[in-house]
Amino acid sequence: MPEFRAAGADDLGGILALYRQLHPADPPVPAARDIFTTILGTSGLHLFVLEEDTEIVATTYLNVIPNLTRGGSPYAVIENVVVDAGRRGKGLGKQIMAATVQAAWDAGCYKAMLQTGSRTAATHAFYRRCGFSPDEKTAYVCHPA
Repeated sequence: MPEFRAAGADDLGGILALYRQLHPADPPVPAARDIFTTILGTSGLHLFVLEEDTEIVATTYLNVIPNLTRGGSPYAVIENVVVDAGRRGKGLGKQIMAATVQAAWDAGCYKAMLQTGSRTAATHAFYRRCGFSPDEKTAYVCHPA
């Protein structure tokens, strides 16, 4: 049975391998170790992994953001959801997403959000099965000029 857990100091290589599947054209991040250490040491930032037979097979990144509305309840943003390409379709994505969303509820979040750049219908259907609605909010993205 795969184990859901917070990422630890020895997990960077496995997480980066999954990120290469998510964004294969991205160049290597020279300061990856420093960024990873910052994430692990920052309150409200949670990198999670799903480990099976000592191998990281899925990961999510949960950001719990303090908030001055909604009675002061924080909200969550989930990013960088990846299941190893060779293990998709086996329920691992559903397992890591359910545990990640539960971590948001456990942190007192009043909502959890995510965005996807995927245009694949199966990806959108997956997020709907995980309880996310595409109808509540509209996301806009900008990039530096």
